[in-house]
Amino acid sequence: MKNRFYSDYSQLIEVRESVNGQETAPSPRTLPAEKRPRERLIHQGPLALQDHELLSILLNAGIRGKNVTVLAAELLEKLDGGHDVPSVEELCTLTGIGESKACMVVAMLEFGRRKWAGGVRIKHPQDIFNLLRHYADRRQEHFLCMSLNGAHEVIATRVVTIGLVNRTIVHPREVFADPLMDRASAVVVAHNHPSGQLIPSPEDDEITLRLKASAEILGFNFLDHVIFSATAYFSYRQSNRILENG
Repeated sequence: MKNRFYSDYSQLIEVRESVNGQETAPSPRTLPAEKRPRERLIHQGPLALQDHELLSILLNAGIRGKNVTVLAAELLEKLDGGHDVPSVEELCTLTGIGESKACMVVAMLEFGRRKWAGGVRIKHPQDIFNLLRHYADRRQEHFLCMSLNGAHEVIATRVVTIGLVNRTIVHPREVFADPLMDRASAVVVAHNHPSGQLIPSPEDDEITLRLKASAEILGFNFLDHVIFSATAYFSYRQSNRILENG
């Protein structure tokens, strides 16, 4: 996690100094209402808040001798030092974060990674499966589209339709509307099979060919169509059922 949205570093420096015991950071409760993180989130949106302010909203409260602002700054230091979603045990090493809060933070981070993961480079169908496999527990089929840049890094992943996958629901217009807005260079589509059966149906084949043809007209590289369950996947590309573009 990188602090990409800081517009004013002074507040962060003050908070981090407080972590080292040099001064006491103000609790959100002592701030004027219009400056409190939660109120600013409501009225200005999440981009107006710095990372530690977002974390302070999530944590909600600190402990005796360590208010939530300081606790959030310590948590941010911990997260900035890691390269993946931390374990509950790791977060529990911070004084003031018990198992309950640690579970909430880890769950939030993992959900965010799954839902809005960006920058991950797709090199193999396994990479697609790893990013989308959490949808396998849905009782209905979820048809997903992943926008990729020219380096095949994930820009965004979205659910296009929910329900039985067929040509009526999975229309190229719906599939490619967001990748066009993303200015994507390539796309991946995927859907779960709640039955666990990974053999593509004739309908799956038809949809794949239709989407690939539409992608080429729009200038996208149609990278793959992946069908997956909780434990395995089928890749049209890996099975040589999608010819290279051009």
